[in-house]
Parts: sequence; structure tokens; C-alpha cells
Amino acid sequence: MSLATPDVPRILIADDEAPARQRLRDLLDECREVHPLAIVDEARTGREVLGVLEREKVDVVLLDIRMPDMDGMEAARHIAGMPQPPGIIFTTAFDAYAIKAFEVNAIDYLLKPIRRERLLAALGKARSAPSRQALDAAANQPRRHLSVHERGRIHLVPVAEILYLRAELKYVTVKTAEREFLVEESLQHLEEEFDPAFVRIHRNCLVAREAISGFERNSEESESGWAVVIRATGEKLPVSRRQQHVVKQFK
Repeated sequence: MSLATPDVPRILIADDEAPARQRLRDLLDECREVHPLAIVDEARTGREVLGVLEREKVDVVLLDIRMPDMDGMEAARHIAGMPQPPGIIFTTAFDAYAIKAFEVNAIDYLLKPIRRERLLAALGKARSAPSRQALDAAANQPRRHLSVHERGRIHLVPVAEILYLRAELKYVTVKTAEREFLVEESLQHLEEEFDPAFVRIHRNCLVAREAISGFERNSEESESGWAVVIRATGEKLPVSRRQQHVVKQFK
């Protein structure tokens, strides 16, 4: 591991294949002659990338897209929500269609096999992370986790464990069987991303279909007279009049 100094960019290498990581190390060593840099760490998965970013200052992540556990695209979408995200350069063997998505959204990438000249050019441009909107537009599948930033740490909440999402002021409450989290995301965006796994029961609430055990008449608390019963907790959430057609979907 190279020791970093304040005046050079700090690089994190992320790839699940050891030969690919070594190849990038060798290329970065060659780049030092014209572009001083420091390699601060390596990661094999997107989850490991987020762990490194919690404990190290990183300026640029060389981020492979196809990795196990959490791929590079999902990791990048979590990184984009950080207060001071590093720059991201994707390394990819994706086809032309995927590369076109990156180009349209101004996301830098290196096509494998990576060449020294192209790496130098990318490092020269890597100043900040792509926006979450750009990454969302380039992504071709929903996230498997939501990221929650608490006291300098990133908590990954598996989407499969979420019971419901409820908008409150500028935050969305993420409810699991164990606890609640707060995220600064749009409920409308979450609905679009995770449809059809979640169903809207109210203008401020999405419920995971798998979390619904049934519906009950609840005329006092719900304008439609119905409430969703959450299997894991027994909670009863009101169904709005506009969304009462949902009740018929589950009968």
C-alpha cells in the first residue's frame, strides 16, 4: 500500500479479480511519472469499497462494474449520496449499449483492457463523483440496498428487508422489522425504482408486497375504510381513498 501525501490524489482500486487489481497497480505506477498519485487501498466488492471510504480519505475510485455481493454501479449510487464523494472512474468490459449510457450521462469509464494513456486522461478529468441522477439514469437495475448515512458511517439496508417507506417532511422513513432509518430520497423516485416490489397505499407511503399479510376494515383511521396489515410487526397502515383499488389486487 502506498502512503499518501496531501498534494497528490488518493486512489482506491476496486475489482474482484486479483490480476486486474495488479494490472491497475502497474499502470498507476507507470502514470506516477507524469501524474503523481497514491494508492491508498484495494477492494474486491462494492461493499468493501464503502468500508474503505468510511476509514480513508479517497479522491478517486477506479471502480469495476461487475463484482459480487454489490456491483460497482450500485456502490457508485451509494457513493453519490455521501457529503464529500470521491471521483469515480468505472472500469468495464460492458458492451457498446452500456458504454453509450455512460457517455450520455457524462460518466467516465475505462474499457478493458485498460491502456496507460487512457488512464492518464481519465485521472486528469476525475474531479468529482457523478451525480446520483446521472448514475440512476445509467443504471439498468434497481439497487439491492438503500444507504443510510449516520455519524460518518454508511448503513446498508437490504431492500428485501424493508417493510414500508413513508415520506415525512424532507425525509423518507425506511421501516424494517428491527428498526427505522431516515433517507433523503424522493418517495416518487423510490416508487419508480422498486416497482412492482412496492405498492403505494397512500400519497406518503409505499408498502412491500411481500410484507402485506392482509387488509382490515379501519373506518375511523382511514379515509377509505381500509388499512394494510404488516406481517412482521402487526402494524396497520391506512389506505387512502385514491389507492383503495389496491385492496382488490390482493383479494
